[in-house]
Amino acid sequence: MSNNWKRNCRIALAGLGVVAFAAVFAVEAKAANAPLIAVFTKNNTNPAYAAARRGVDLVAREKGATTAHFVPESPDNVEQQKALVVEALAQKPDLVIFVPVDDKAMVEDAAKFTQAGIPVVSFVNRLEGEFVAHVGSDDVAVGYNGAKALFEGMDGAGKVLAIEGNPAAPTSRNRVAGMKKAADEFPDIEVLEIVTGMYQKPAAYNVTVEALRKHPEIDGIWAANDVMVYGALDAMKEADRSAKLVGANGLDGAIRLIEEGTMLATVEFSAFKIACTAARAGLRHLNGEDVPADITVPSVLIDSRNLEPWKVPLEERDCPSWEEIVRP
Repeated sequence: MSNNWKRNCRIALAGLGVVAFAAVFAVEAKAANAPLIAVFTKNNTNPAYAAARRGVDLVAREKGATTAHFVPESPDNVEQQKALVVEALAQKPDLVIFVPVDDKAMVEDAAKFTQAGIPVVSFVNRLEGEFVAHVGSDDVAVGYNGAKALFEGMDGAGKVLAIEGNPAAPTSRNRVAGMKKAADEFPDIEVLEIVTGMYQKPAAYNVTVEALRKHPEIDGIWAANDVMVYGALDAMKEADRSAKLVGANGLDGAIRLIEEGTMLATVEFSAFKIACTAARAGLRHLNGEDVPADITVPSVLIDSRNLEPWKVPLEERDCPSWEEIVRP
């Protein structure tokens, strides 16, 4: 492990609230015959991934498994995730739940688990390889439905700033494709430019500040996730400008902004539900049960008309059952 960054890898014994270094507790988990799940997420900055980690932990606790979380200290850092793969392999987990920070750069690294005989379930970002399953959502639909809601909220006319996430993430690429598809249906909507917010609030703030300098009129902002809406909103407030705002994820903060009328809509791309389902899929596989190779968790447009169910904070929500997501 490199000395210039501190390992952000820990294991939580589900149900006990114990947090410690993975190297200490992996042996104890094995001795107790509890399956060890190595969980890879992209960063510690996006609340969607905090919810995803909680989702895997909830399922692990329910099923008598333990979880070890491997998170790059620098958000979406490829080299750090590669190093974490090596660390996880040394722990010999029974199952891996994996979100790649880059769907191209991490292919060979994720394949090391399969080569070691460790089953892998990919989630959120699809990755090439021999895996048990992939659990995700229709990101083109996420982008399309959010953009359509924005354009309709603008009465079908006006100038729009689009903020993509990490170009290395298929979720962002597909959501942008969905946004463009919606824009094609509204001839009086002008997409001024697509700027890169890296799925992070500070980056979205910076690109919005620059866009506000360049464009005296911005009527709407479409962002590929809610966190980037937060950054764009800060920039708009500082410039004493306003625009209609749409994001994706259905985060608690976005729900509050919709309720107060600051944000028009978000699309529930639920990393929490996806992670819950990925954990269930992996544990079913360990038990010899059938698992579909491709599982899609539905997304939902959330606006002021249907807000109530999402007012329950993410940390208080329960995982959906297998049957709620995977139907015959």
